[in-house]
Amino acid sequence: MHQVKHRLLEKIFITGADGLLGSNTVRELLQRNYTVKALIQKGSKSRTLEGLDIEFVEGDLLDKKGLVQHAKGCDAIIHIAALTNVWPIRHEIYYKVNVDGTMNLVEAALENKIKRFVFISSASAFGYGQKSSPGDETTPTMAKNFGLDYVDSKLLAQEKVLQAVQKQKLPAIIVNPTFMIGPYDSKPSSGAMILAVAKQELKMITTGGKNWVYVKDVAQAICNALTMGRIGEMYILGNENLSYKEATGIIAQAAGVKPPSLKVPSFLVKLAGHAGSLMGKISGKAPKISYPVAKISLIDQYYSVSKARKELNLPATPIQTAVEDAIQWFKENGYLNNGK
Repeated sequence: MHQVKHRLLEKIFITGADGLLGSNTVRELLQRNYTVKALIQKGSKSRTLEGLDIEFVEGDLLDKKGLVQHAKGCDAIIHIAALTNVWPIRHEIYYKVNVDGTMNLVEAALENKIKRFVFISSASAFGYGQKSSPGDETTPTMAKNFGLDYVDSKLLAQEKVLQAVQKQKLPAIIVNPTFMIGPYDSKPSSGAMILAVAKQELKMITTGGKNWVYVKDVAQAICNALTMGRIGEMYILGNENLSYKEATGIIAQAAGVKPPSLKVPSFLVKLAGHAGSLMGKISGKAPKISYPVAKISLIDQYYSVSKARKELNLPATPIQTAVEDAIQWFKENGYLNNGK
């Protein structure tokens, strides 16, 4: 404990604490004996944080004054909160929350002379590649290919954080997670795919793939970034490059069900996406699949994570373990009845 008392960072201010990544990061911080102050939205239930020894403050990313106040007395900020919806495809709210909100937090960090600012961006900020030549932190962005304000706004926020490092000496490190799976996914977010396979609701798969990572590995790397890594650098946090066929096979095996085997032709996927977008516009409700999401599902979004392995000690837990952990949590919390 002697070491803990005299380290540089003691109190961590964290946003987005009650999401999938936040819930796991908070637990990792507590395990490392940090004091945690968590910003949550007004009226949020925050089920995944119940019983944890943390200080809760209700607030809003768009309230700069409030953020400056909340960050007082903290040594570091971990900024996870973001609007990650993919419907509506275009809306100014993404820029308000993801860009303006981030810059308000940057101001709060500068005013309070915060020692380290860890900004959680997305691997989508970089160009992807094939398994044989995956994308990395130097691959030019292909964000415009997605046509999603969520992706574009996260990229803009990242650029502004980097500018603050250059111009205002913000002590920031940026981490860019890939597709995270694991426990405490109460929404569920990425876990929706796991549940769809486990309940045998997903019958068809597309030709694409992505980089998959255990959320606890990402949480560890984020906590490492409080004392490791280089200011002004970006780090892709991921693990295994898997096609949807490979990934759903792993999920099905862990759930004890048959994997979806029907491969949908690309033109049908795009057609379904077009129809979904059209119906969404007419009804005002989020469709099951929109055109941008359909296009993304056909892409090989593969990445290299060697930089984060080297500089942030990013662990490499097998995706099978991540899936098993997620399924176990879903069972214990009533998302899966009798494991089905």
